[in-house]
Amino acid sequence: MTKIRRPSRTARAVLPAAVAAVLLAGCAEAAETPAAGAAAPTSPTVTVPPPTSTGPAPSGTKGATAVAPAAGTLLVADFGSDTVTFVDPARGSTGSVRVGTAPYGLALGKDGRAWVATAEGVAVVDTAGRRRLALVPYRTDTGPVTTGEYRGGGMGIALAPDGKRAYVGVNVPGGNGTLEVIDTASLKVVDVVEVGRRPFDVDVSRDGSAVYATNHDSFDVTVVDADSLGTRRVEVAPYGTEGGLGSWLKPHYTAVRPSDGKLLLPFEGERLAVVDPATGRVEIESMTANTHQHGATVTPDGTLLAVGTGPIDPDEDRGPSLTVRSPGGAERVYPLDGPHEDVAVSEDGRTAYVTGGFTRDGYWDGISVVDLGSGEVTRLAAGSRPLGVVVL
Repeated sequence: MTKIRRPSRTARAVLPAAVAAVLLAGCAEAAETPAAGAAAPTSPTVTVPPPTSTGPAPSGTKGATAVAPAAGTLLVADFGSDTVTFVDPARGSTGSVRVGTAPYGLALGKDGRAWVATAEGVAVVDTAGRRRLALVPYRTDTGPVTTGEYRGGGMGIALAPDGKRAYVGVNVPGGNGTLEVIDTASLKVVDVVEVGRRPFDVDVSRDGSAVYATNHDSFDVTVVDADSLGTRRVEVAPYGTEGGLGSWLKPHYTAVRPSDGKLLLPFEGERLAVVDPATGRVEIESMTANTHQHGATVTPDGTLLAVGTGPIDPDEDRGPSLTVRSPGGAERVYPLDGPHEDVAVSEDGRTAYVTGGFTRDGYWDGISVVDLGSGEVTRLAAGSRPLGVVVL
């Protein structure tokens, strides 16, 4: 295991009991402080306002004309409202579609349909026609439909490579979550599998044989065999599990490395957990951003992008950032203004889109657009507390 600086971080993993009881899940509330010692973006931050609608909205949409989105258009899940929003990276929002209460994650099929995990069920959106086709209710009892960080219902979501199944992680307040399996032809839940607590993220192996639920509050990844639905628990806790629900140092999002299928889970801008899902072996590599991390994605060449939301301890930790890590481990850290949650990358790999929704206080209604060559960062108004993001 690589030696990690600042071993005292573990000492801050436990919250006072009264605070832990209120938070239930312990993600740090990020302060909006600049990254210590990091270079500023090469040009000033710019806010781009959304355009004004120029025509009548079709059924199921608001503020947009029914025009198929151009390649490179973004789709974001508006956790602060009941919609998904289409975003032109050059101009801003071009319209929204109502999907269901508090949408969280979303996945895009090769057929252009988007699958959106909401508190009520999984919404199926025709992105060409800009309309909701269906809302698939959950089988899991998650209690009353609510909003907010700890609401029940869908969180992470992913599609099988052949598009025949959608997998959604369902949060059950106060207990273990489930992975619900949706047949994408019949639009029905066909199986339910118990996973860990609060499944922030769901990913699928490249060959579709395994599904991975990343469970925030139980410090683990549930590996699910896609055929038998058998499960194995892999603990991923590079700082340990001391503090339980009150710990801040838990897994959030996972990226599947294309070269070997291993799972990449960034922690705190200090440690990268590399998980072999076949054996359960966890190896730790060093990271450099020194900030609380959430969203993660990986490009086809194996470049990892990890979103830093801000410091747990402003006296020791750095501010929000985006880490871009090469397959060989070299990192470039781009400072960001304010907390962010998730990230997607343009098809040419030159631009990253980082959502400002954030699951805790400090969020904002927009996206940071990061030019990965120049380091220029611009802020784009987009949606309402956007969390999940895909590139159409």
